[in-house]
Amino acid sequence: MDWQELTDLTRGQPFVVERVRLADSGVVVEGQFEPPQLAQLSIDDQVFIAAFVRSHGSIKEMERIFGVSYPTIKSRLKRIAEHLDFVDTNPAPSSADVIDRLQRGEISAQEALAELERTR
Repeated sequence: MDWQELTDLTRGQPFVVERVRLADSGVVVEGQFEPPQLAQLSIDDQVFIAAFVRSHGSIKEMERIFGVSYPTIKSRLKRIAEHLDFVDTNPAPSSADVIDRLQRGEISAQEALAELERTR
């Protein structure tokens, strides 16, 4: 069964994967796993995102493929983006990271205190 069949079967309802088998080795892992975010989108949205990636993010190409206007493409991308969590590419350092940098002499005690205040 692929993600599309699973999405059709669940009709957009949330689901949890409880068993994963590695095809080549037969190794089985059991537990509760959430499917990837993109797999949780509707099949139409998955197709839309695949087309967007294949067109290298070209909205003009998306307009041509789907036969809709620029605002329609932008609106759909915005709606899909609202369903996706984004990774923080600049997370606040942990207290341990700040202390390690202080011990290595990379930052002053004052800088360490300022960073520690920001992590609260």
